[in-house]
Amino acid sequence: MSSAQAKDEIRHRVWTLLARQGAVDGDPAGHIPRFHGADEAAKLLASTDQWRTANAAKVNPDKAQHPVRALALAASKATYMAVPKLALDQPFYLLNSLLPSYTPEEAATRDAAEAHSLLVGAEAMQRLDLVVSGSVAVNREGARIGKGRGYADIEYGMLTEAGLIDDRTVIATTVHDLQVLDEPLPEEPHDFRVDLIVTPTRIIRCPRTRRPHGLHKDRLTPEQRAEIPLLDALMADLPGGADRPA
Repeated sequence: MSSAQAKDEIRHRVWTLLARQGAVDGDPAGHIPRFHGADEAAKLLASTDQWRTANAAKVNPDKAQHPVRALALAASKATYMAVPKLALDQPFYLLNSLLPSYTPEEAATRDAAEAHSLLVGAEAMQRLDLVVSGSVAVNREGARIGKGRGYADIEYGMLTEAGLIDDRTVIATTVHDLQVLDEPLPEEPHDFRVDLIVTPTRIIRCPRTRRPHGLHKDRLTPEQRAEIPLLDALMADLPGGADRPA
């Protein structure tokens, strides 16, 4: 079984478990699960020293992490969220630009961001102290599996290339307890691990053993290259960029 097939098997197993246990809103299949207890997990993340000392955070746009985005805005942290599929030349929303016209809870929604948020590129962003990623499954070593579309890895690669994610940046995820697996998870060279796993009931601190740098251009599909305007410029600057596939 390939790594991609193994990841897909784990995703479907976790989605099925969450639905069977009534731990999510709606059908989680194909998504970062909108798990019950997301508010409690966000508050627990906000109790950590890593949160308190963070001035700038990037949080994924999924509904499960809406409470994280709202708390970051309420705490006056520079709060960034990616444009869906990174499909614009300036591929991040600065959610703070929606305040005070919106409450933090309103400004943390995708609808408000897409309608009215300021768009920024990497050159206008602060160095990130905290990155919060959505996950379908994680283990105690910090390995994670997303929903399988690859955009979290591309965001990570782009932001490390820009120097906005470095060794000081803390990477966290908020998940349901059922999403924390006691088994090895398949990983590929571009996969990053998280430093903190936060559930509604506990904080798991992971050993930092995997922090790749930059874009892995050989992993990019033609569709991803076509959808993300900045990739051509970034890939041209990478070693061997001139030889990349058309």
